[in-house]
Amino acid sequence: MTNKSGNLPNEDSIIRFVEKENSDELSPMDPPDAYYPPNITTVSYDKLHPFLQELVDEHKTFAKALHVFEESLINWRSNGWIFNHEINAGLKQFFNFFDEKIPTHNQKEEKILFPLLHQKFIETGERNSKDPSYTGISLMEDEHLKVAQAAAIVFNFLGIGSRLPDNRSQEITFEAAFEQGIAIVETMKLHIFREENILFSQAMQLFTTFEFEKLTLRE
Repeated sequence: MTNKSGNLPNEDSIIRFVEKENSDELSPMDPPDAYYPPNITTVSYDKLHPFLQELVDEHKTFAKALHVFEESLINWRSNGWIFNHEINAGLKQFFNFFDEKIPTHNQKEEKILFPLLHQKFIETGERNSKDPSYTGISLMEDEHLKVAQAAAIVFNFLGIGSRLPDNRSQEITFEAAFEQGIAIVETMKLHIFREENILFSQAMQLFTTFEFEKLTLRE
């Protein structure tokens, strides 16, 4: 991924997100800056290394699961926090998907792709100006953890709320579950966008053919 001068865009890459995430000026859900970063040239799918294409393909299945989850949450709220078969099925499929697919995908990134990319970012200066050890990879790993924690909260709140006898307490608990669930959807959408439009393009720029071969062998 290069800018018009042919150099890595240090100021216009994911590290800008890292620095803004660590400031008081930006919410993690701030879509205008996050989804429209300036001067970012994304490598198209057909030009990505097969290892990265595999991750993109997995993201597509995630997007479908997130869509069903989001629809189920919205329908649940519209239905006055009353579960029906469709809502139950949508929520259940998401948590099953989260348990079965997400850990394998995240581990592939955290154990294989991220360490080398983190090292490359350190070497090329793509890091936080206040903390040189904090790069865009640190942000991605933080989001993996935050989403997992939020999913556990939603799952537990759904169970707790269903057993509460008091209607007001149940409503408060379900509202909290809903808000956490929507946060999961938005965080994962932005996370996928960052990976596909920034990180993977940077990997194509920074990794050698031999390094990609080593990544593939570790799968």
